[in-house]
Amino acid sequence: MPNVVQFAKDVQRFGAQGVTIHPRPDERHIRYQDARDLKSEVYTEYNIEGNPIDSFMKLVLEVKPTQVTLVPDAEDAITSNAGWDTLKHKDFLIDVVKEFKQNGIRTSIFVDPVLKHIEGAKEVGTDRIELYTESFAHQFALGNKDAVKPFAESAVLAHNIGLGVNAGHDLSLDNIKFFKDNIPNLLEVSIGHALIAESLYLGIENVVQMYLQKLK
Repeated sequence: MPNVVQFAKDVQRFGAQGVTIHPRPDERHIRYQDARDLKSEVYTEYNIEGNPIDSFMKLVLEVKPTQVTLVPDAEDAITSNAGWDTLKHKDFLIDVVKEFKQNGIRTSIFVDPVLKHIEGAKEVGTDRIELYTESFAHQFALGNKDAVKPFAESAVLAHNIGLGVNAGHDLSLDNIKFFKDNIPNLLEVSIGHALIAESLYLGIENVVQMYLQKLK
C-alpha cells in the first residue's frame, strides 16, 4: 500500500504526462512484476530506468516501454549517484542502445553536466540524455542560482548535436520552475521522492497540478 498500478492510473488521471519506474536488482521498491503489470495501464509515456544488467535488459525488451533510461547504478546503491562516463563505457553502451532501438524503444542516457560525456552520448547512438540534477538542487537550496549554468550549457550542446534533453533527481516544487525557465529545449523531467513527500502535505492530485503549472 499504496498499490503501484492504481497509483499510476491515478496520477495519469490527475494530469501526469508519464510514469517512470526504476526497478533495482534487489527489487526493494519497484519489482520486476510491477513493470509488467503497469504495461497495460500506462497510456501516457512509460519510462523504465536502471542499470542495463542482463535481467534488466530482458525485462525492458519484454515490456517494451516508450523509453528506457540507462543509469549506471551499482547494485548496492541506495539511489542514483552518478551519470555515465560515456567515453569509458562507449563500446558497452553502443551495444545496449542498439539492442533497445532495434526493438523500437527510445533510449536515454543518464549523464552529469559534462560536455565531453554528452558528446560521447551522441557517439553511442542514444536518442536523448537525462541530466543528473542533484548538484543543481543542492546548490539551489543554498541560494546558488548559478548552479544551473552547466546544465543550461549541456542542454544547448545536446540540442545542437541532435539529442533530446530530459532531467531528473532531487527536482521539487521549490526548484522546478527556475530549472525549467533556464534550461532550453527541456523535453521531460522525472519527479519521484519530492512529489511523494509533497503529496503527504498537499495531496497527490494537487501536487501533480502544481508541477504542471510550474512547467508551463
